[in-house]
Amino acid sequence: MDGEASARPLRADARRNRARLLAEAHAVFDQDGVTASLEDVAARAGVGIGTLYRHFPTREALLEAVLRERFDALTAEARALRDRGRPIDALRGWTRRLAAAGTTYRGLTAALSATLRDETSALYASCAAMREAGGSLLADAQRGGEIRADLVPVELFKLILAVAWAHDQTAPADPDDLDRLLDLLFDGLSRDQASPR
Repeated sequence: MDGEASARPLRADARRNRARLLAEAHAVFDQDGVTASLEDVAARAGVGIGTLYRHFPTREALLEAVLRERFDALTAEARALRDRGRPIDALRGWTRRLAAAGTTYRGLTAALSATLRDETSALYASCAAMREAGGSLLADAQRGGEIRADLVPVELFKLILAVAWAHDQTAPADPDDLDRLLDLLFDGLSRDQASPR
């Protein structure tokens, strides 16, 4: 998470600085993607780069803080969807939201893909509950015989991120493109298409 900044209460001025940094990080990432200059984030927030690094020691820590609410919402949604409707519909609906979240900022899919391999990353920890909840939706659909049984959760996440990346590369993006790509993905993941490894 945010290291020492999250371990003890912040003074009022530090809380204001942190809030400004998060707001400006969102704006800068929205405009320039996740590889945008952190110096720009600090300057737009009206603080020095040292202040930014005191609150967020790495780019990943800043990105995690900006995205945490979205990840928490995706986790809660996956858990809620398990109690409603057909498992395949729950999984498809949730993966659409995850893929859309992956295109929030240019370059985000690459950052999220890297977290699948780096357990020390702040983003890895933040995504863990979301991945677990999504894995439960996958398991439900597999038990229902609607998704090939040999698919493991990390493969599903990689495929969703690949779809989000492909969608992110088209300019201007066609709003229907993401849904179409996900439909094709799910057609390929259906149990009828399963082949031995």
